[in-house]
Order: sequence, then structure tokens, then C-alpha cells
Amino acid sequence: MAKTILIVEDDKDILELIVWHLNTEGYRVFAAGDGIKGYELAGREKPDLIILDLMLPSMDGLEICKRLKRSEAFEHVPVIMLTAKGEEVDRIVGFELGADDYMVKPFSPRELLLRIRAVLRRADGKTDKAAVIRHNELVIDLEKHTVTIGDDPLELTVTEFNLLLELVQNKGRVRTRDQLLDRVWGYRFEGYHRTVDTHIRRLRQKLGPFADDIETVRGIGYRFREE
Repeated sequence: MAKTILIVEDDKDILELIVWHLNTEGYRVFAAGDGIKGYELAGREKPDLIILDLMLPSMDGLEICKRLKRSEAFEHVPVIMLTAKGEEVDRIVGFELGADDYMVKPFSPRELLLRIRAVLRRADGKTDKAAVIRHNELVIDLEKHTVTIGDDPLELTVTEFNLLLELVQNKGRVRTRDQLLDRVWGYRFEGYHRTVDTHIRRLRQKLGPFADDIETVRGIGYRFREE
């Protein structure tokens, strides 16, 4: 069955361009030109992925993302932020609210399609249903797609979960930023290393007592400390 994608974008030209490309790729597409309609459409259609503009009339993209991620039905639905704002602070805020990726206008439709395929592939990732990875009190359950520290669950986005999994599965080995982009995001573009750094920073904040187990290897990448 074709994946369902919701686009919330108030620029009609951009909206039509994205819809055309997604339809060409065989996706089932819904679209809205303002925030409230987009939020209502998300609740009604339950899309597999949401492309969300940051600056929207009636309700901005950050507020939509925040409301959706509070809902159990949407906590694992990936969100790609699409916006004219490119400053790092905007990316960080988007990631804090649960966005999985971030694109800045003007953008390449081909790159957007690549990002969409990569995000959907991560969300659909098949794993060994019996697999549970333990690192002291840190437990990653691949079947349930959950991470806990003791009895406390961590609220991770799809991207954060896969980033942690990639690091822990390669415990003790350095993963370069290019390797992480390729393995976790599914693409490798020059200039996107800061995306990795931003996610690592957010992941450390959520890991609490295990934050320091993600070690920075200066000039190369990151490594998860062996027990």
C-alpha cells in the first residue's frame, strides 16, 4: 500500500511542486495551506509522514509539531521541517519538538524525495524482534522501539532512536559523521555534519547519566563507550 504523506505549506507554488513530485513517486498525498487545517487533516488522515512548513498562518509549524508529538498516535510519525529559516537555533527547536529532519528553502525536489525515502525507511526499519540491547541500566528494545533507563522511559524521535542504536551496536568503535549520515539519515550531503552534531547534543541531554558514554572523537566523529 502506498505511503500517505501530509504537506502543510502556505506557499501555493511550493505546495504544488511538492504534491506533483510526490504523486509522481506514487505516494498518497494530502495538503493544507494553513496550520489549523493541517493539524485537523493530520488527525483525520493519520499520515505516515508529515512535511511541515515552519511559518504558517493560523498555527505555526512548531506548534503543530508540539501538539502532534504529545499524542501517542503521532509520537512515532516522522516529521520533516521545511522552512525559509536556516539558523541553527531553528533547527535545534525543531529537533527538540520531535522533528526528524530539516530542509531549508530553496530546496531541490530530488533531495526532498531522497530525504522522504530515507525517513520512511528508518521508520519502517525491520529488526530482530527478540533483540534487546543492554548497557548497564540503559535498555534498547528493538521490538517495542523503546529506550529505558531503569524503569524510566526516554522519549526519543525515530532519528534519535536510530542514532543511539547505531552508536551502541558499534560500541567502542568510532563512527564518523559521514558514516552516521549514511547509516542513520540514509544520505550524505556536504555541509550536513552539523545535523549530526545537533542530534548528538539532544541525545546526550536525554540520556542523563549515560550522556558521557557518547564520546566525541575530535575532528572525526563519535564513539559509544564500552562498559
